[in-house]
Amino acid sequence: MNIQRILALLKMELLKIIREPAFLFLMLLFPAILTITFGFAFGDPELGSMFNIMVPGLFSYACIFIIMTVAQSFSDLRGQGVLRRLNTTPMSSADFMTSNILSNMILSMLQVIIVFVLALLFGFNSKSDIVGILFAFLIMALFSLSSVGLGLITASISKNAGTSTGISFLFILPQMFFGTFLPITNTTRVIAVFLPSYYATDAFTSIFSGANLLSANILFDFAFIAIFSIVIVILGILIFKKYGNK
Repeated sequence: MNIQRILALLKMELLKIIREPAFLFLMLLFPAILTITFGFAFGDPELGSMFNIMVPGLFSYACIFIIMTVAQSFSDLRGQGVLRRLNTTPMSSADFMTSNILSNMILSMLQVIIVFVLALLFGFNSKSDIVGILFAFLIMALFSLSSVGLGLITASISKNAGTSTGISFLFILPQMFFGTFLPITNTTRVIAVFLPSYYATDAFTSIFSGANLLSANILFDFAFIAIFSIVIVILGILIFKKYGNK
């Protein structure tokens, strides 16, 4: 891999996103609107700590949503013939994939930061110190990496950007219903334990409630997310290179 090429591509990708207001709205403002809506609905002091309970799920949701945007982006690039033309340039596929993964992770973290700031404004009370908050953001970054991998898999099996939008919800909806701000019961936990969003939300909840960062629960959540994310992004790259880059 060539670091200079990766950085140049990363800059180009970020500038392209900034120049597309509709895409920027979808990426950054939608999680913000969702947080504001939940803030007004559940941030009332009379409801006690309900908003605090739901905020960790909002962080997970912000990371999950990147699946659809990654799938749309790579499907568009394939449809425009950009990926085929890359084979005629000195740029390697590794440089291109790395820059796109990084750009989407940066956008995902921007979403999380926006959600975090708005949650604080609506009364979210974190009992964790700065180290815990930084650790939570590390988990969010790893979790967003898994969403990038799932987005690549979606793009690989989609004929166009429109199809990728629909297929991406096969990965988004289960994580929304069984791993974010909806309560988990003994019945739904059977499904939730296979989803990374369940462990991400569980880790965020523990960290922001002031739990010891070295507790077995948090370390297990962190290990699961890290292993799952690395495996799924590698699998996504391999599948896309074999089936999606055509």
